[in-house]
Amino acid sequence: MSEYQYYEFLALDAPLSQRQQQELRAISSRATISSTRFANFYTFGDLKADPARLVERYFDAHLYLANWGTHALTFRFPSRLLDLKTATRYCRSRAASARAKGGYVILDFASEDEESSDWTDEGDGTGQAAALFPARALIASGDRRALYLGWLLAVQDGDLADSEEEPPCPPGLRDLPAPLAAMVDFLRIDPDLFVAAAAGSADSRDPSRKELVRWARSLRDSERVALLVEFVQGSDPSLRLKAMQSLRASERQASGGSARTRRTAGRLRAEAERRGEARREAETKRPSRKSARR
Repeated sequence: MSEYQYYEFLALDAPLSQRQQQELRAISSRATISSTRFANFYTFGDLKADPARLVERYFDAHLYLANWGTHALTFRFPSRLLDLKTATRYCRSRAASARAKGGYVILDFASEDEESSDWTDEGDGTGQAAALFPARALIASGDRRALYLGWLLAVQDGDLADSEEEPPCPPGLRDLPAPLAAMVDFLRIDPDLFVAAAAGSADSRDPSRKELVRWARSLRDSERVALLVEFVQGSDPSLRLKAMQSLRASERQASGGSARTRRTAGRLRAEAERRGEARREAETKRPSRKSARR
């Protein structure tokens, strides 16, 4: 089997300048480069740059695929949109980590599976990036489900001790939006482990108008004025994300964070194993279509 690697980077918060594009062109003469995107694949050789440094300097999202079983996903956030302390509460392992660099918080997710090293379709990388990159906006808005998926991946990979207690389990794991469902698939999170974890997640729903009004009234006068001024000026493209962050934070505070019992990594692994054994046993007992017709 020939080697295949796919790299894609996206600038989401601000376009790349002409100078930045020229700097990237010096790295690769055949990559697709625009004011928002850098993409290339390799069947021989490799990217002549460190992807981590490219994200730190230029990009807000990065996807990497290799046909020997490596999947990697990176998101960069201005520190005002993602707090490092919150990020490291969930992502502090080899499989999912968080770091601060130059006013940004950077999340790295990685999945290694040599048994699935038969991926060779050169068009798949672009499609997967388009499905996954919208997850960044969800994280920036205060949605912690993607962070929890990073913690769950660490549980699956054995990076955490059995006694490790889970961070607050966010609501809505049983009803993931498409970008987060794509993350589950891309990171190859075990379905039995995911179902076991989702059983401890409360239902999520969009806030009603009444709840939005109550939240707006709960803000300090200075906060309301700042939001209104930024809205009228149109100077902050992340205004809605910051408002959603504030709303979700107030909801967590009102509910006391998480009233549910915190589970351990060992308990979740045991529950996933139990579910897997029960599912396999049910499958072996299920009659085939051919025998059922007799």
